[in-house]
Amino acid sequence: MQDTITETIKDTTPLFTSDTIVFGLLMIALGLIFYTSHKKQGFWFKFYKIVPALFMAYLIPAILTSAGLIAPEWTTVQDNGEVVEGSTSLYYMASRYLLPAALVLMTLSMNLKAVFNLGPKALIMFFTGTIGIILGGPVAVLLIGLVSPETVGGVGADAVWRGLSTLAGSWIGGGANQAAMLEVYQFNPSQYGQMVFVDIVVANVWMAILLIGIGKAARIDKWLKADTSAIESLKEKVATYSKKVERNPTLTDYMILAGIAFGTVSFAHFGAGYLSQAFEGFVQGLDPGIARNSLTFLSSSFFWMVSITTIIGIILSYTKARNYEGAGASKIGSIFIYILVASIGMKIDIMEIFDNPGLLTVGFVWMAIHAGLLILVAKLIRAPYFFLAVGSQANVGGAASAPIVASAFHPSLATVGVLLAVFGYAIGTLGAVLCTVMMRLVAGG
Repeated sequence: MQDTITETIKDTTPLFTSDTIVFGLLMIALGLIFYTSHKKQGFWFKFYKIVPALFMAYLIPAILTSAGLIAPEWTTVQDNGEVVEGSTSLYYMASRYLLPAALVLMTLSMNLKAVFNLGPKALIMFFTGTIGIILGGPVAVLLIGLVSPETVGGVGADAVWRGLSTLAGSWIGGGANQAAMLEVYQFNPSQYGQMVFVDIVVANVWMAILLIGIGKAARIDKWLKADTSAIESLKEKVATYSKKVERNPTLTDYMILAGIAFGTVSFAHFGAGYLSQAFEGFVQGLDPGIARNSLTFLSSSFFWMVSITTIIGIILSYTKARNYEGAGASKIGSIFIYILVASIGMKIDIMEIFDNPGLLTVGFVWMAIHAGLLILVAKLIRAPYFFLAVGSQANVGGAASAPIVASAFHPSLATVGVLLAVFGYAIGTLGAVLCTVMMRLVAGG
């Protein structure tokens, strides 16, 4: 029996499995990226004028994963035939510890009034992105169904439209909304891994495209005829304030910043644990149906962790703690964000893109419709590329990656990504249900 297992289960153990070693490799990669990106002439100077450093922080770990050097998870078949599953904890560490720490450090110097002065275009682009996901699903199913009906077919629990409902939940809201759609439409659990794969590949390829666009934001804004004055005003206010309070940081400054950052992380996890449990009881007490499933995000500890962290950061921005921006608060936050980006990048095996072309094509067509609608509306209302990119990522990537894209424009803008992502959590399930109803009609389910 063991021989059969070893023949059917592939050993996917990477060269390096220790989180300590892998973390070191990621940090070496980030160090080299920053070293080369700050060259003032030569090949690297020309290279980084085209490719943003943040994109390379995402791509290099993906290449390391594709080469079999590292992996987010793997299967080891031992000599005696025993199969052992392994995984890294680096993404969990980065998303649960470093992300909230980065958010509070980047929010310290935030000018909330200036953020609200960005105007309605941020919300318009966010909801445009939501509509793009809702409409993109059924259109993608329709188009692919004309060419390859079996790709979007299936009956009963195996019906592909049921599985695609989880993508809609993820790409409008987040993990909690995705789980809610799995519960609502009862997709075959044994087939669910395919949908998770499509989610990871398509969403991360799209984020990579957005990051590349950031390097050409000025050119894109010119083509969109966008008014970037509000964004530039916010950047200027933060830059002016940073220069005003700038000082040579001491060990005391760094220790206080560490206390603020990770003290907030601790409190956020503590509060998130209680609130998620309390709301889980409330949600489970509701009658089964759409109403209950649309509120499942309230039982997500990640949702509460991000929300509490952002609230604390906003409160601290009205105190003397904001002066620690002069000691490098947002710079330390940016370090944490880059580590998070690298940990996301290592989740992608580039070669796997070719393993399931049918469902991946559905996903890419779906995302193309989402992108096309965003570009059309941005052109019509002359919205800056910042609103397009962050509005999209707040939908597709949620609170884990929307701040990454936002802070790539300027650290002070990270909170905009979080605030929009919170909207996504709130409307994720309802939007996904509407999308799924249309996908079911198109698929004839």
